[in-house]
Amino acid sequence: MNIEIISGSPRKDSASHREALFLQKYLAEKTSHSVNIIDVRDWNLPLLQQVFTSVEKTPDAYKPLAERMFAAQAFILVTPEYNGSYSPALQNLMDHFPKQSHKAFGIVTASPGAMGGMRASQQLLLLIPALFGVASPHMLVTPMIDKKFDAQGNLTDAGFEKAIETFTNEFLWLAETLQPEISPVYN
Repeated sequence: MNIEIISGSPRKDSASHREALFLQKYLAEKTSHSVNIIDVRDWNLPLLQQVFTSVEKTPDAYKPLAERMFAAQAFILVTPEYNGSYSPALQNLMDHFPKQSHKAFGIVTASPGAMGGMRASQQLLLLIPALFGVASPHMLVTPMIDKKFDAQGNLTDAGFEKAIETFTNEFLWLAETLQPEISPVYN
């Protein structure tokens, strides 16, 4: 299965990106799935003016991104909490690729505070059905993100390992159960 982790923070020294790096390594070691990261910082997407409905109908600069989005069979959305919601950069990316029918979505939120992005997770639960995706009810809400992962994405808080294991097991169960065909083109 092809899983794309979307690292949704546009910040240069993003703490939530550390968790995306960790999850990529973790899933690559524990499964045979193809697991990659789409980092919003790597794509200079303008504010939405055009929805990309197929690779062919995507501007040349974004065709490699479109190929990955359409080929993904499951997503893990990783975001910091911005003003009680997920990042606008993540929203903008998903707005360009809104139809993700029958695909599993894992929700990972992060914050240096004690709530760990809980409010962002609740907002993502509204976004995912609008994308025609299926949200895993087992989310990974990460408080004190700066104390859980180092800059290279290594886990520094062993006490958080059980939460990671539960999240990944439940997400994989959902993704493997749904395992949709690669996205059809829509008009």
